[in-house]
Amino acid sequence: MERAGVDLPALQFAPFASALDAGFWHELTRRKLNDYRLDESPRNIKAYYYNGDPSGLPTRLTLEFSAFDVNAVTSPRCCPIFGTLYNTNTLQSFKSTDKKALLDQVGNEIWKAITSGRAIEDPSLLSTFLLLTYADLKKYHFYYWFAFPALCFPEPIVIVQPPVSLADKFSTSQIQTLQEAYDELCQKEETTAVPYFLAKYTEDSVSLTTLRNWNEFFKGQTKVTVCVYDPCTLTQYPGWPLRNLLVLIAYNWGSFLDSLEVLCFRDRTLQGVRDTRHSIFFEIKLPQIASVTGCPKCVGWEKNQKGGLGPRIVNLSECMDPKRLADSSVDLNLKLMRWRLVPTLDLDRVVTTRCLLLGAGTLGCNVARTLMSWGVRQITFVDNANVSYSNPVRQSLYEFEDCLDGGKPKALAAVEKLRKIFPGVKVEGYNLTIPMPGHPVNFSEVTMQQAQNDVEQLEKLICSHDVIFLLMDTRESRWLPTVIAASQRKLVINAALGFDTFVVMRHGLKKPKQECGEPASAAAASVPSSVMGSSLFCNIPGHKLGCYFCNDVVAPGDSTRDRTLDQQCTVSRPGLAMIAGALAVELMVSILQHAEGGYAVASSSDDRLNEPPTSLGLVPHQIRGFLSRFDNVLPASLAFDKCTACSSVVLDHFEKEGFQFLANVFNSSHSFLEDLTGLTLLHQETQAAELCCGVDDDNAVF
Repeated sequence: MERAGVDLPALQFAPFASALDAGFWHELTRRKLNDYRLDESPRNIKAYYYNGDPSGLPTRLTLEFSAFDVNAVTSPRCCPIFGTLYNTNTLQSFKSTDKKALLDQVGNEIWKAITSGRAIEDPSLLSTFLLLTYADLKKYHFYYWFAFPALCFPEPIVIVQPPVSLADKFSTSQIQTLQEAYDELCQKEETTAVPYFLAKYTEDSVSLTTLRNWNEFFKGQTKVTVCVYDPCTLTQYPGWPLRNLLVLIAYNWGSFLDSLEVLCFRDRTLQGVRDTRHSIFFEIKLPQIASVTGCPKCVGWEKNQKGGLGPRIVNLSECMDPKRLADSSVDLNLKLMRWRLVPTLDLDRVVTTRCLLLGAGTLGCNVARTLMSWGVRQITFVDNANVSYSNPVRQSLYEFEDCLDGGKPKALAAVEKLRKIFPGVKVEGYNLTIPMPGHPVNFSEVTMQQAQNDVEQLEKLICSHDVIFLLMDTRESRWLPTVIAASQRKLVINAALGFDTFVVMRHGLKKPKQECGEPASAAAASVPSSVMGSSLFCNIPGHKLGCYFCNDVVAPGDSTRDRTLDQQCTVSRPGLAMIAGALAVELMVSILQHAEGGYAVASSSDDRLNEPPTSLGLVPHQIRGFLSRFDNVLPASLAFDKCTACSSVVLDHFEKEGFQFLANVFNSSHSFLEDLTGLTLLHQETQAAELCCGVDDDNAVF
């Protein structure tokens, strides 16, 4: 066909690419062995497609574990397709099956549904598929050939108006109205997705209905608009489901139409925001088909990986073991998150992160479970306590049996439980005591040697992991890991609880030594100590952020001495640890998504309305939560040049003197660190300034 001497292009369609999940093969194997055996009877199965994939992904028809249950609930916004499985007993039977006869048989069924009018009442009859398989269960090799039958016009479909995006065709208000009308249509039809529907639009309104209402909806119009729930992501071509719809329209109404507008409805959600603007709109002229005698030609067999007509083969010998299958399935939620919501999410960077959890209590249990939810495969616990009777109700990795006979070591019990939950996790546990300031270790050579061994073990563990979580009960137990991690330039995530408050923070990540032209805290040294720890600073880079101890003006000491039971234990609202533990892991994941990792500039509360620095949002320095107010704030603070844990003077002494320096800290009073870092002098100067100003505590007015 020509217009003004110009050959009009022919409409082409993007074919489906089969996406058969490993779970589908696992279920086929089970049914073949237990139910089908030698029976080659055809089986009804169900697949689905989705119209919200990011640009660049193929037009996928997906079959999962649930494909064999045709009554199973379809996931939201997915369009179900019912098809037929032909599973053969031998490879020869698979090869010799008459593929053309199978396809023609289904094509005839579709044509009968069109000519009888049944497809108008039930448009799902236009979409079906065939799956021919052979399962070699000795080697777990699966041969398959997939077909999506489509009827062909006797001549090409010409494009009158080439495809444009919906954003170029509709206004913002029209697009919003279209989305709302489609959602209402889905609710009315009680389905997850309406595959085909009709549309009328003006500048002020968009109305939709189903195919069965064609005559009264269009009332003799010669130019109409039809819509297809389109899984294609290409900007110039519609997806395969449109083909049989056009045959239906041409047969029933083609002789009355001058032209046909087609809306390929594509409905993405990116970072929580719905977007249909990339849907495409075009106009075509349908060839005549009502006079065709017999069923039109039917096509649809999928091409193989080489681009030719032929079957495909998948080797699942390594993943058909249930443990391996669990390993491939555990990340399903994460894959869906990346495919549908956050295409730029770097899952590999998360999954391969080695996490060291110092503390296997309430925080440690919650952090471990959340890490596993994110797909982290390597987790190590360190704790020196046993499971007690008060633990299982608050600490999710322990049970009553773990408390018996004095209780299992927490670190080992946690390892055992994680392996039961997911055998694919690589988890270790160490029943290790962390030496602490204010807790002397010089009572005997034995205790001194044990302390040195514990320090060396802790150094090795921190060195072999990527992220260190500080989840202990006491403040002083966090000091040594903070020093070691700062020296080794490891990312530290700290979580601490009050009764109804918590703090989750990342420690400032010191620059590698070869990059340090000045001490790590030199930038902070010029800041008056009176404002250190203030959240007034903005845009602080990661290497200048403070650690857990940077807000202190006293050295850590023995916080449990002479305290009652309620003072020695962390008494918190029960939900607090779950919140803080989850935020600690989410903070880690957000950091890993940032191009600069732990050196990323700290986000603050003021950044909540700005463009987020990562696909997952902000990368704060601290998250301070107040459960009584159900509120969080995001302060950021500079490193303190007199910090008792991460200041350059502490790190220099630790790196030069090693355990001898640590022994002096453990065995001396808190004044040792305060003298070393200059806190003692700071206290003296402060007192002198108060005396100079004539401050009298008894008469001061505040």
